[in-house]
Amino acid sequence: MPAKKTVFFVCTGNVCRSPMAAALFYDKLLGEKANERVRIRSAGIWALEDRPASAYARQVMSEHDLDIHTHRGRNLTQQDVDQADLILVMTKRHADIIARDLRRSEGKVYRLSEMAGKPFDIADPYGGSLAEYRHTATELADLIERGYPRIMELLGT
Repeated sequence: MPAKKTVFFVCTGNVCRSPMAAALFYDKLLGEKANERVRIRSAGIWALEDRPASAYARQVMSEHDLDIHTHRGRNLTQQDVDQADLILVMTKRHADIIARDLRRSEGKVYRLSEMAGKPFDIADPYGGSLAEYRHTATELADLIERGYPRIMELLGT
């Protein structure tokens, strides 16, 4: 069996958008019976190290029948970039920071929204209302659904 491909979802603090996106993408992989081919990770540019996913992120994922209670925030490292086949970020600023601060990221970093054909920044719900988290989760789920073929193409699976 070929080696698993690794995709990182990256946001700012690694307690909202990226853990939600990782859970939603894993759920999509399960539905497509592709989870044996792809390893999913998440990280932050300025992570809230070792902090759990925010309460609203956990609640909203639970509403999607997904459990992110064991998630802990962590920073994206050079080792992560080196191991990644694809890095999906939430904003252009995230991509710019990775390009500036980490080596060998060229050709690996894309905004998640690019996968669905129209690049835009995904707003951070951190500190916002439950409704804002639900909106973000819906947006992430839609981008993953529409962008799934492109993600898998970039991963070469």
